Amino acid sequence: MSRPVHGRILIVDDEPSLLGVMQQYLSRLGYEVEAFPAAAPALERFESDPEAYSLVVADISLPGISGAEMIPRLLERHPRLRILVCTGLPFQLADVAEPFRGRLEYLQKPFAPQMLAAAVERLLGASGQPPAAASEASAG
Repeated sequence: MSRPVHGRILIVDDEPSLLGVMQQYLSRLGYEVEAFPAAAPALERFESDPEAYSLVVADISLPGISGAEMIPRLLERHPRLRILVCTGLPFQLADVAEPFRGRLEYLQKPFAPQMLAAAVERLLGASGQPPAAASEASAG
């Protein structure tokens, strides 16, 4: 059974049940999804081919390297990457460095699958790909 792929998403969350639900839900929507329970293996996979990913869905509270440490590394490595921060901890986009703010969105846990889908679509659009980097260059 073949279905169109709308983009490639990397999910990093240390809650196994939530990780599985997000992976299954986004896969059903047509995204190619890879999921990791910690930042270190996710970073290793991302570094092997950063341009392959359209979006990273990440928790802030992760074992070892935190999501707060991981996110700037990802954004610096891939100029068009979008990040969806999904956490139950207090988080403000204002805490993120100015040049990266337009590339992030925040989703408070717990959330419904439809809220996840809506946030992904806002970040990637209907094409499943991040907007061109040129729009960011004019903004910064």
